[in-house]
Amino acid sequence: MPTIAVDKQDLFELLGQTYTSEEFDELCFEFGIELDEDTTDSVQPGERPQLKIEIPANRYDMLCIEGIAQSLNEFLSRKATPAYKLVAPTTSLTVDASTAPLRPYAAAAILRNVTFTERSYQSFISLQDKLHTNLCRNRTLVAMGTHNLDALAPPFTYEFLAKKDIEFVPLNQTTAVTGENFIDFYSKDKNLGKYVHIIEDFEKFPVILDSTRKVASLPPIINSEASKISVNTKNVFIEVTATDRTKAEIVINQLVAMFSHYTAEPFTIEPVEIISKHNDESRIVPNLSSRVMTAEIDYINSCLGLKLSADEIIQLLVKMSLVATQHPTDSNLLNVEIPLTRPDVLHQADIMEDAAIAYGYNNLPKASIKAGNSKGASPLPINKISDILRIASAQSGWLEVMPLTLCSHDENFKFLNNSDDSKAVKLANPKTSEYQVVRTSLIPGILKTIRENRKHSLPIKVFEAGDVVYKDETLERRAFNERHWAAIYAGKTSGFEYAQGLLGKIMQTLRSPWLQDPASSSEKGYWIEEDPANKMYFPGRGAKVFYRHKKGQDAQVVGSIGVLHPTVLTSFEIPYAASAVEINAEIFL
Repeated sequence: MPTIAVDKQDLFELLGQTYTSEEFDELCFEFGIELDEDTTDSVQPGERPQLKIEIPANRYDMLCIEGIAQSLNEFLSRKATPAYKLVAPTTSLTVDASTAPLRPYAAAAILRNVTFTERSYQSFISLQDKLHTNLCRNRTLVAMGTHNLDALAPPFTYEFLAKKDIEFVPLNQTTAVTGENFIDFYSKDKNLGKYVHIIEDFEKFPVILDSTRKVASLPPIINSEASKISVNTKNVFIEVTATDRTKAEIVINQLVAMFSHYTAEPFTIEPVEIISKHNDESRIVPNLSSRVMTAEIDYINSCLGLKLSADEIIQLLVKMSLVATQHPTDSNLLNVEIPLTRPDVLHQADIMEDAAIAYGYNNLPKASIKAGNSKGASPLPINKISDILRIASAQSGWLEVMPLTLCSHDENFKFLNNSDDSKAVKLANPKTSEYQVVRTSLIPGILKTIRENRKHSLPIKVFEAGDVVYKDETLERRAFNERHWAAIYAGKTSGFEYAQGLLGKIMQTLRSPWLQDPASSSEKGYWIEEDPANKMYFPGRGAKVFYRHKKGQDAQVVGSIGVLHPTVLTSFEIPYAASAVEINAEIFL
């Protein structure tokens, strides 16, 4: 969770009350944040005491003192949710078609007649830094720039220019740089150098230009000295560029929501028309209209163990910035308006959680768990099956491993001689190349474990019972987990008989006999048939595992078994022969 340092006296003035450290700690606990440190006893002469507060990572509206104070005041029923107001737009930002391949989204807004103090100005700068680190993923997804509007000539353009056509004086510099020497100039900068990698391979660079073609910024790295803002700036132009439109609009919403406090007419925002040439779209940003979600009264009460009326829940949600009304036709539903400051509210579970915070976790009734039977709690059926598989495997002399669920795309497909990745859940912005997809097989993780332990004595016999994930666009969450069991034998010889023997032990434990002649029998049981299409296995040494759950039912393919192909083992840097088996454990339910 991010830790936000705020001026202690300023925060208490905004809250209209002075608290002891213990009292404020209790208030934070009730609201779901945490007082990490009060520096009152350790400040040096001339320094102002600070409160360091841990904020949930999804509460972007609380990354500055203004947001913390507003949220706590609403929680304490001291202030109402601000009524943000848009005035007529006076300018536009045109997004050129050249931005489409790399960073195609933009948003902008204007705050007019702003009055900053030194500390509120520093808070404005700090919020941008916090958003860049948090939501914006170190500027890879979103980058923002704030400018002195009076130093620029609207309207604005966002486009990619050839490096030879870019020249400007960067922020806090005295000499001009060009696009051609820009990377060299900033690559060694201790603050901005860490962002250079985002654009260093671009053939052209993104720029924000005013109507005179003056460079306002080169996102996501640096603004221009020409449009530098200061504590005396009265009219602030905010621009955001991004690879993700939703996050871009969340960022612009948070900035204007927090710092429209300081406009001459509080909470007044001037929007900007965004004209996108790459998709022929025109829209006004920011969009202050509330999202409306529905929440079930019975659901909220059942989760909290309460019997609250609709009006009581509505009053609780007001304390959390949510405006709720009774659904016009369904007495069990509430229509809940989600303000622009709360993008973290995505499901009625979030609304239920806010109701719980407003009610007070310490005030919720304490009750014993109501079990579904007189014996008390019991494991889920799939977990019970998994435990049976683990015990049977361990009793056979195999060791359990627990690899990571994420792996690289090559490990999950190319290294297994498989090119079909249509069912894989892929990470949009993986941190490293090692974690690009959610695994669709347990085999890569086990092979990586063997690779790291290849100097151990042979044979290496390991297994895993864990989840894989498949994409399914028909589901609400568009993916589902499936419990698998897999094992690999690695040694001087292929050891196919060991993998098949372990499979037989597993099936015997689960009362599933081997069917010698499945074509002439409809009994429950399993058998294997050669599978030449599976390139993960050596030709002629790979098979499908068939299983009939009940007598008379159709059989289904539940897994595979075979001797791993030498190219698979070479890809994972394993110098031994190996056999593998993997089955879907959920077929035993």
